[in-house]
Amino acid sequence: MTEKIDTQGMSGPVDPNYKGPVRIQPHKPLLIEPRRLHTPEMVKELKILIHEVLDERGGKKGISYFDTKNFKHGVDEDEPLYEVWQ
Repeated sequence: MTEKIDTQGMSGPVDPNYKGPVRIQPHKPLLIEPRRLHTPEMVKELKILIHEVLDERGGKKGISYFDTKNFKHGVDEDEPLYEVWQ
């Protein structure tokens, strides 16, 4: 049997036949935040332009497509649908 100096306390047991306890660690589900093509600055400028041309602020409300925090989803889920402003 060889001896080792374990300075970090991270080495496993020296005995190859050692079967330690099996501990399964729970993992949090991965959340995906969608990426958008335009930068936040470009989005702001486009929104300003759209507001000027279409005047969408005339009583219409909704969630912005580029507000990606509202569209977070798990790996095994589809991205939430974008609803048209009403």
